[in-house]
Parts: sequence; C-alpha cells; structure tokens
Amino acid sequence: MSGVQGAGVEMVEEVDRSGNVLRLVTRADMRQNNLRHRSVFIAVMSVDGDLLVHQRAEHKDLWPGWWDCAVGGVIAPGEEPDAAARRELTEELGIEGAILQPLGSGAYDDESASLVAWCYSVIHNGPFTFADGEVQRAEWVRPSDLVEWLSAKNFLPDSTALVLPRLVSYRGVIA
Repeated sequence: MSGVQGAGVEMVEEVDRSGNVLRLVTRADMRQNNLRHRSVFIAVMSVDGDLLVHQRAEHKDLWPGWWDCAVGGVIAPGEEPDAAARRELTEELGIEGAILQPLGSGAYDDESASLVAWCYSVIHNGPFTFADGEVQRAEWVRPSDLVEWLSAKNFLPDSTALVLPRLVSYRGVIA
C-alpha cells in the first residue's frame, strides 16, 4: 500500500510525462480518470537468472488476478523512487536490505493506466512472504520459458512494457 492517507482517503501525485508533480489527487480519482502518477517496478531475479512472476490478488483495484513480471506500486507523495522500491519489496515479498539495480524510467499510457515508472532489478532467492495480501502466489520462470508464460496468461501491460525490455538490455533476459 502506498500514498498518504487522510481520513481514510489515499492521496497520490498526478504528474506530467516527465514525472513532475502537478497536484495531489485521491487514488480513486486517479483510477477513475486514468491520471498519470509515479510508480516503481522491481523485477526479482534468482542467482540462477530466473524471473519471479506473481499473480495479483483478486481485490486489486486494477487488473485483479493478473500475473506480473515485477512487484511494485504507486509512489507516495514526496517519496523518492528508491525508497518506494524498498518499501514495495518489503510489503509485497518481505525482502529487506536487498541491493537495488536501477534499470531506468519511462512513461506508460493505455486506456486503464497512465504512469511514469522507475524500474529496478534485485537478486534474491527468497524465502518470500506475502504479508500485505497483494500477491496470491509466485513462480520462478526460466528466461527460455518467459515467452510461453507471457502468451499463456494475462500479464500486466505496464510493467511488461517497461521492465522486460530493460531486463533484456541489462541482464540478457529473453522476452
């Protein structure tokens, strides 16, 4: 969970395509009007080079039950991307103290989501804990099997578009 909560309403920053903050809006307004916001995505790799993919919980406000190639989420107002990435790793997988490898940032827009995301990778073999309930289950996928996984299941389009090309460039993961 991210954002600032006031009286039970989570606030997020609406940003321009470069990630500059325009104003604070409620998360509900951001989703309803598809307003661009700041996010982080973290690809988790094993020491053997496998990618951790996970299935999102059914209660998520966007793409419930879909699979994802990265953990992450909305950056809280005033929060730095590195801090948000560490927070999301702890919240979603129980990972603390891992070394983040920045992969760059980029913008993504479609009919469901509009965001600027900072992308990272981290090497960690687990164990993982899904304490915040946002992850239903996770699986290790070999790079050679990734294309098959992507075609067989619904994967989040934003993290797939922004993270996988950067992993190919940085780690040589085949997508």
